[in-house]
Amino acid sequence: MSATTKTPAAPETRATPKAARLLGDRRLPVLVTAALFLAMYVGGLSRYANYGFGEPQVFLNLFIDNGYLLVAAVGATFVILSGGIDLSVGSVIGFTTMFTAWLVERQGLPILLVIPMALAVGALGGFLMGYVIHNFEIQPFIVTLAGLFLFRGLCLVISKESISIGDSTVSSMAQAQVSLGGDFLSIGAIVALVVLGVAFYVLHYTRFGRRVYAIGGNEQSAMLMGLPQGGTKIAVYTVSGFCSALAGLLFTLYIQSGDPLHATGMELDAIAAVVIGGTLLTGGSGYVLGTLFGVLVLGLIKSIIQFEGTLSSWWTKIATGVLLCAFILVQRFMTTRQKT
Repeated sequence: MSATTKTPAAPETRATPKAARLLGDRRLPVLVTAALFLAMYVGGLSRYANYGFGEPQVFLNLFIDNGYLLVAAVGATFVILSGGIDLSVGSVIGFTTMFTAWLVERQGLPILLVIPMALAVGALGGFLMGYVIHNFEIQPFIVTLAGLFLFRGLCLVISKESISIGDSTVSSMAQAQVSLGGDFLSIGAIVALVVLGVAFYVLHYTRFGRRVYAIGGNEQSAMLMGLPQGGTKIAVYTVSGFCSALAGLLFTLYIQSGDPLHATGMELDAIAAVVIGGTLLTGGSGYVLGTLFGVLVLGLIKSIIQFEGTLSSWWTKIATGVLLCAFILVQRFMTTRQKT
């Protein structure tokens, strides 16, 4: 027999293409985040079963307590998918709480009139930042950092002290509930889920959504294809500003007050939720449903810490930092494998 007779390939060699396809699947980060949430939830059920962790209302509270963060993170998803970043999110939320409280309590305006005014201011702020980023070719980090300081400063211009809202209409809206059998969701949670649904449709079933992905994936190629880069960039920052203002309104209902220090650092929570949800920081890849799971993971960390009772709330930040680093490393590994 010839010495050159071929031997059968090892099983590991045949499995390699499947592993490569799995690592190259853009849905993998979302599935990983969903699996992480499920594992954490099952762990909570096993550890705190005697403390009511398994009650349906505990799960629904994740949406009630984090509805405003979900809306802010949805807006940040648009920006990050386009290859940008928005550091003004938390300041816009804080400014919206102050602006709303000041108009309702100090100026006597009805909340139904204040809501469109607040949304318009947030959208205008996002539009201006997007306009400057595109037309003056300044890095989004610098422009939105300026927006962060601007809106936080405007909070202090309105008032240096907290403004409590005692308006009966605001209280009614804050206490309104949508019954789900024996459990309930708040108005804020319902609004957040509606925003999520609209964002999912826009990103995956409209031309605008495809342009956002194209520009974030490769801006040079998008330009050669004749896609309207300027309009798309300005639009995603306008969407982020609008969502930040809407998140501010939901946060106002949740807190029922305005304070110049409200939502300090919340832009980092929104960005963390987007990245943990599987969206690449470099843009062009990610799903808004992943952002939902990212928010739920952060909310579940808070709930587990509360049920534990012996841990400081700062463990939320520690866990978020660890998860963020882990997901960035996973993204780096995946993008490296895709290039090779």
